[in-house]
Amino acid sequence: MGLTDRTSAPPTKDSGPPGRGLLHRVGVGCARHPWRVICVWLLVLLAAVAADRAWGGAYADDFDLSGTPSQTGADLLNAHAAQGTRGVAAQIVVRSDDGALTAHRDELTATRERLAGLPDVVFAAGPLDTPGAVADDGRTGHYTVRFDRNPATFEKSYVDRVDEAVRDLRADDVTVAYGGPLGQLARPAAAEYTSEAIGIGTAVLVLLLGFGSVAAAGFPLLTAIVGLLAGLSALGLLAAQLSFAAASPTLATMMGLGVGLDYSLFLVTRHRKFLHTAESPAEAAGRTVSTSGRAVLVAALTVTAALAGLFASGVGFIGMLGLAAGTTVVVGALAALTLTPALLGLAGRRIDRWHVRTPVDEPDDDGDVWHRWAATVRRRPWTFLVLGLLVLGVLGVPVASLRLGHVDGGASPTSYTERRAYDLTTDAFGPGANGPLTLVVTLDKDRPTSADERTDLARHLYDALTGTPGVASATEPTPTPDDALLVSTVTPDTGPQDEATTDLVHRLEDDVLPDTLAPSNATGYLTGTTAAQQDFRDILADRLPQVIGLVVAAAFVLLLAVFRSPVIALKAAVLNLLSISASFGVLVAVFQWGWGASLLGIDETVPVESYVPMMMFAIVFGLSMDYEIFLLSRVREAWLETRDNHRSVAVGLAGTARVITCAALIMTSVFLAFLLSTNVVIKMLALGLGVSVVLDATVVRLLLVPAAMYLLGQANWWMPRRLDRLLPRLEPEGPTASPAPEQKAAPSPAEPR
Repeated sequence: MGLTDRTSAPPTKDSGPPGRGLLHRVGVGCARHPWRVICVWLLVLLAAVAADRAWGGAYADDFDLSGTPSQTGADLLNAHAAQGTRGVAAQIVVRSDDGALTAHRDELTATRERLAGLPDVVFAAGPLDTPGAVADDGRTGHYTVRFDRNPATFEKSYVDRVDEAVRDLRADDVTVAYGGPLGQLARPAAAEYTSEAIGIGTAVLVLLLGFGSVAAAGFPLLTAIVGLLAGLSALGLLAAQLSFAAASPTLATMMGLGVGLDYSLFLVTRHRKFLHTAESPAEAAGRTVSTSGRAVLVAALTVTAALAGLFASGVGFIGMLGLAAGTTVVVGALAALTLTPALLGLAGRRIDRWHVRTPVDEPDDDGDVWHRWAATVRRRPWTFLVLGLLVLGVLGVPVASLRLGHVDGGASPTSYTERRAYDLTTDAFGPGANGPLTLVVTLDKDRPTSADERTDLARHLYDALTGTPGVASATEPTPTPDDALLVSTVTPDTGPQDEATTDLVHRLEDDVLPDTLAPSNATGYLTGTTAAQQDFRDILADRLPQVIGLVVAAAFVLLLAVFRSPVIALKAAVLNLLSISASFGVLVAVFQWGWGASLLGIDETVPVESYVPMMMFAIVFGLSMDYEIFLLSRVREAWLETRDNHRSVAVGLAGTARVITCAALIMTSVFLAFLLSTNVVIKMLALGLGVSVVLDATVVRLLLVPAAMYLLGQANWWMPRRLDRLLPRLEPEGPTASPAPEQKAAPSPAEPR
């Protein structure tokens, strides 16, 4: 049987009056009762914002690495060690501006007592009380303060108490800076409002220039903002019960604002097209929601499914980031499907009454620029296919050098106290002092260990540690009060984010500790912040292929059910993987290689944050599928009407070109505006997401998709009949819902009733 005989036919179950399903009724109902819908959304928004302010939770990075060596070591310390090694440690670095620290002994002692008396502090040691806590210059030292929980999760007001505790030192010409999680707590509040304002301002400009209509520009903006505020408030309420990372609200804002504008704009554009022929604005809104609204639903489902796939990593921190972004995506889609038709119904046929130029919607003939572009690609499909693949391939070359790691305080702005603490420590103690490793050794459980045996093991272990390449220093292992453990602090030669430190951790865990401890039947665990970050990186690197496979498989099945074509589903998955690889390559070139990093306010090369590739993959894959669904749904609609592949590609490309181009410009501006953030990880996500949208809206949509579909021809629509019967039907656009022949065409949107 030939390909033509096996192409899928229009679904018979959709026969009958078109566009009269649930979505159609939702669109008509919202358009006919706009004030009810608007009032409901205002009440929901006010209630959500008020509840968030009253009961909303806080955001802080808190990793749960149960079962890893670093977590096992931390648990052993908490169970057996003395008070001075329990809890979460943070350093307060001090430097005398007028001589040795010993000249400030009284102030240092009084400060230690005040720090020890703060809430949630279990132990505080001063620089003059702790061996090795004062540098060789005699002017720089540090307090070690241990908290019963991660201080990064405390209220910001806690920093005021710490400031009060160190006031005498600052008054006595001693520089004080907070490091570690205490430094994270003391970071200035993120000023993302500027980024949001830039994104919204760009959206206004793009929509006005792209469509000419003030209402066509204003309705998507209003819908997106309402959905974003409601989604962020819902996220805040979830944060009171669940643990979300510090980057969660920023990531949720980027996603919620971007997709909210996209979804509403897609609906507004289609509605203005239907207004030419619909018997009433409410009917136009109903047909819009029943057709393009289905595409919005499928697109939102694809994005949320990709984000939900992050839970497959097995790391709650990553899964919760996906949940944060998915919350604003879902709320944004609900706002687009209800609030947008309500606003359209309120405007009626006078939607284009205010305009800055002649309002436009979808093209009606074959003479527009996008039909001509489609014809150009059709004449030379191989040329454009190779050109597009070459662009993505070149941009993806740096991926081979991808190095995952943790961006530490050394990459923060110099105005941050954690950066000042980092630099003071580096200058006085060496870079490795910013990320010391704590070694915890469990002794032989099968028999009691004598004092002499513990002493011999400690001496042997100390010699092995100090003789290991990459170790700057190590303290002699000392037993805990119950003699159950030996504990030592290992200081690397290099900083926490250096590749050499990663190599040292692996060398110690894989070779040095097993070889040294095996004869004594003892086991060693490296713990502390640096070791935990390394375990986190290793887990994500191991599980990234699993997450990629799951998300790609889920998206493939979804597209297969929607478009009834294995070829289209496979093509979409492959092209999206190529565009994501190119985005990763740009990240490596900028952040690891330093190409243009100074333009982003980054003064040193850094590894790619360990969770960024996994997060970016889920987000970019979902967003790429958004545009793929918007484009291919129109192509398939034309195919079901004409059975002409070349004509369908041209009609689909021209019908969605303006809205996708404007949506991509808006989303790109939203993402790139967050490059103004002082958080390096946010900069990574912003650049990666922005580049991916640009590539998807240009190289993929304008070159690769039409070229590939022209070359594949009728094979695009091949579907095995047995598979067709097994799959559920998810029509993204639904029937075209054309007006009945006897129905008189209504006035155009720009004409008064």
